[in-house]
Amino acid sequence: MRARFPAFVLLCVAGGASAQDLATTCQVASTYDLTVRPDALVFERADVAPRTVRMHDGMLETDGRQVALRPDEQDRVALFERQVRNLVPKAKAIANDGVDLAARAVRDEAATAAPSAVSNGELDRVLNTRVADIKRRIAASQSTRDWQEDAMRAYAQEIVADVGPVLTQDVGGQAMELAMSGDLQGAASLRDRVANVTTGGQARVVARLEAALKPRIQALCPSIGQLVELQSGLRDASGKPLLLVERGG
Repeated sequence: MRARFPAFVLLCVAGGASAQDLATTCQVASTYDLTVRPDALVFERADVAPRTVRMHDGMLETDGRQVALRPDEQDRVALFERQVRNLVPKAKAIANDGVDLAARAVRDEAATAAPSAVSNGELDRVLNTRVADIKRRIAASQSTRDWQEDAMRAYAQEIVADVGPVLTQDVGGQAMELAMSGDLQGAASLRDRVANVTTGGQARVVARLEAALKPRIQALCPSIGQLVELQSGLRDASGKPLLLVERGG
């Protein structure tokens, strides 16, 4: 599996972009997950050595062994770490905006299916609660495991799923009245509109977010590309080239 490390930037995530989008947009990929700790950057993967890479203040460790570095290499490791830490708040800002955009898109979907649920404020209450919860998780997150495509699509699905009961309740009474009056087609149409939001809404929301956030993601590509240059020539404790970020996807 690739494109995990830079996924913390491509909150595609909240924006719905995929690993392939990352490879084609920024022309970089990685096999590592990244955890941004206060005391170090930690890169981890399960399959190929080095499985763990740790960076802090110009020091480099791979699989628990410290790598001997020249002064210029120490400088590059320190700059690599600083570059990653500088990217994190920018990535989280995109994520937060993505959550807001997702909620707005879901609200627009819901307004078509059940306008009274929007007008009475119940839908906004549910959406605001979910948005606040996801933003808390984004703020607290230190690992790309929380920012990969599957995780972010799950967040989008949470938003869509939250509105389902609200819409069902809103149209339920109307559909029942129509059915009792003999308008079975009208009742079915109401229920179909709600089903269309809860089953197909996520894909439409994701597509809308991709279009809105992709330019901001592209703006970070030069900074991500610099990481490739900074790691050039670095080796792990076994003497093999260190490939935390790779060109070409």
